Amino acid sequence: MARFTLPRDLYHGKGSMEILKTFKGERAMVCVGGGSMKKFGFLDKIVGYLQEAGMEVRLFEGIEPDPSVDTVMKGAAAMAEFQPDWIVAVGGGSPIDAAKAMWIKYEYPEITFEQMCVVFGIPELRKKARFCAIPSTSGTATEVTAFAVITDYEKGIKYPLADFEITPDVAIVDPDLAETMPKKLVAHTGMDAMTHAVEAYVSTANCDFTNPLAIGAIKMIQSDLVDSYNGDMDKRASMHNAQCLAGMAFSNALLGIVHSMAHKTGAIFEDYGAHIIHGAANAMYLPKVIAFNAKDPTAKARYGQIADEMKLGGANDDEKVANLIAYLRKMNDDLNIPQCIKHYGADSYPCEQGFVPEEVFLARLPEIAKNAIGDACTGSNPRQPSQEEMEKLFKCCYYDLEVDF
Repeated sequence: MARFTLPRDLYHGKGSMEILKTFKGERAMVCVGGGSMKKFGFLDKIVGYLQEAGMEVRLFEGIEPDPSVDTVMKGAAAMAEFQPDWIVAVGGGSPIDAAKAMWIKYEYPEITFEQMCVVFGIPELRKKARFCAIPSTSGTATEVTAFAVITDYEKGIKYPLADFEITPDVAIVDPDLAETMPKKLVAHTGMDAMTHAVEAYVSTANCDFTNPLAIGAIKMIQSDLVDSYNGDMDKRASMHNAQCLAGMAFSNALLGIVHSMAHKTGAIFEDYGAHIIHGAANAMYLPKVIAFNAKDPTAKARYGQIADEMKLGGANDDEKVANLIAYLRKMNDDLNIPQCIKHYGADSYPCEQGFVPEEVFLARLPEIAKNAIGDACTGSNPRQPSQEEMEKLFKCCYYDLEVDF
């Protein structure tokens, strides 16, 4: 038996945030990141709508990119004091993911972070509060997913939380928010969405309900991402929907080792002055993982189906897979994303020598590979890598080498 779970309600289209006026409750905690939501007036609108609904509103501000365990615990403590019956998270994936983890801790004060990380092991929520997510970026789709990613900075590892309990009750996909994204964020979140859709389609947990969502998202992203990056606001609105479709697919079909690898390299080189931004990591690793997974006949055929839907040509599945890889690499070039870690600058842009020194990468590689294999996303990948294969795959991602194993 399989399960397919989405938010109870999804409101979309320009101005859809106004639905907050109709929410029923007494107290709402609004969780938000940096200043952009305040700067562009969205935070004031949200607070005003909730107050119009008759609720007392309190803010939890300053949730950082790649939110930490410490931030989650502080937010949960603020919720314990305020006792909200609605949690409204607004912004990119980081504040929404952090708010999901705070929600768990708020409802179950004794739970540890380690217990939260047990895949599909979170106890029943909604005893104290319901959850509304309003994304401002077009990539993570955390507004419709059963996942959150929290960073343990002591270990330098990102941990995915996975349970249908943390699927939001309400998602508000309003393209007005996406129009404020800076260009670099459009690129990274867009390739995150593409990776979600491709991994969902070839996942071992794909099904008749997830496949059309994944393919639909891939075709929309193919049509709209580069134009959105170059300032077309109609395409920006379309991308906001496309990433949400990709999220619906992967929340139910799960992901694969592109995400396992991105999770375990995002913060591991922080002591060298930067993170490998999640969407950029996915963009760099996706072509290599496709080549690795395509050694599995079932996965190869499904990548061929993706290439067919994208009308990339090819006389057989080998040619179709090669065309898909070439297309994705061209997208990276068009979006100013590096092709490998060696050329990944501290600012995320391509450069001759990236911020991760070769000797540091090689020294940390065995542990990174081990952690990637143990990531929650690895189990649904179509080909299960050994420690040796994962290390070789990471080397291909560092040096931009062909995957021939």
